[in-house]
Amino acid sequence: MTTESRTTSQPPALRRDRQLELYHRAARTLPGGTNSNFRAWGEDTVYIDRGKGGRIWDQDQNEYIDLRMGYGPVILGHGDEPVDDYVNEQMRKGVSFSLTSEDEVRAMELVCELTGWVDMARMTVSGTEATMHAMRLARAFTGRNKIVKFEGQYHGVHDYALISVSPDDMSELGDADKPVRLAWGRGIPDAVADTIIPARYNNLDQLRRLFEEQGDDIAAVIVEPVMGNAQGIMPQAGFHAAMRAMTEEFGILLIFDEVKTGFRFAKGGAAEYFGIRPDIGTFAKAMGNGYPAAAFGGRRDIMSQLPDKVSHGGTYAGNRVAAAAAVKTLEIIRDTNALETIHATGRRIQDGLREVLNPSGIPYVFTGHPSMFGIMFIEEVPTEYRDWAKSDHALYDAVALGMFARGAMPEPDSREPWFICEAHAEGDIVDQVVTIFEESFLATLEERARGHADRVGEETGHLSAG
Repeated sequence: MTTESRTTSQPPALRRDRQLELYHRAARTLPGGTNSNFRAWGEDTVYIDRGKGGRIWDQDQNEYIDLRMGYGPVILGHGDEPVDDYVNEQMRKGVSFSLTSEDEVRAMELVCELTGWVDMARMTVSGTEATMHAMRLARAFTGRNKIVKFEGQYHGVHDYALISVSPDDMSELGDADKPVRLAWGRGIPDAVADTIIPARYNNLDQLRRLFEEQGDDIAAVIVEPVMGNAQGIMPQAGFHAAMRAMTEEFGILLIFDEVKTGFRFAKGGAAEYFGIRPDIGTFAKAMGNGYPAAAFGGRRDIMSQLPDKVSHGGTYAGNRVAAAAAVKTLEIIRDTNALETIHATGRRIQDGLREVLNPSGIPYVFTGHPSMFGIMFIEEVPTEYRDWAKSDHALYDAVALGMFARGAMPEPDSREPWFICEAHAEGDIVDQVVTIFEESFLATLEERARGHADRVGEETGHLSAG
């Protein structure tokens, strides 16, 4: 296919009849027609039928290469047979007893083994629960009330996490030197919001000032080691090591929120990748290959606050389905070259995208890690969430939507990275992703140029008329 044909061709229209019917049906009983705000796209809401490997099919049988992977949990691929077979075998024995199975024990042994720094851990059902319990544990252990979190980082949807998460207008975050606590949505009590102190990622000077001013009441810093809610913005060299030293200096705990990075960046997660030993960690997503498995864990002296001094429970915590999925998924990550395959596949995709992007002359940066990366149209390497506003995110969103129409599905929001799974290495998926990106990118640039020419023509006409 020639470049000219790619820039002028239009993708076939996606079939939407069945999904529109489902949307109008669902909207009567599910707010927004979905079970999550993040899936509610109005009449464009996608209703899924099935997935296999690195591909998914919607209810109208449109086929896509999946670059969302459920926001990251599907590390091996949809319908991975070893994981599903083990889960099916175990679940036939019964699922929920509110009693402890051997798989629960084995799953947490694997978390401790793979991370190398976690001494004890407990299971939850979601990453939201994991970060909520990690924060509570930190407050209990230190006897302090406040938690520092970084602007633009996402730690779930409990009240303590929904502060300064993802506004479009950076002015809402306040002055760069004195960020404000911005609650994401209504219903969060001021008393809760006031226990969260927003900080700027990669800014050690500001963090030290916060510690010096309020350190006596700061229980912990919670951090996504890589900004999964901003295309995977990376820490600057030495940031995590310096933050680790600073938290120790002030007696503040360090919580690594590895819900997205855990068992994806390395077998021991981002803590291994960056060479850091946090005090507490939270895990979910990749640990269960899509099943609802999550956990929090850390130092023995901190975790030993449980069960006598700190509340944690949940009828479905450690249910047999989740525990079995975690056991088999973590064993595969430990015993095979799955992660090496994923990382190599991500690098191959990036190499192909460079060949598309470089000739355009449009500035761009790959953010994140090959297993979880973004494409940010920006001159300089971003270091914090506020830099996202400086990028041409409208260009990215248009390209993403164009890819969707051509048979590949990244999240149509420039803040969400692409997630790579082991199954993406199969067949010609990498070549297809690059080709689809190229077609969408060139078509978007052509549309922009046409729009610019139309505006110039209109302005010239007005001047002539004047």
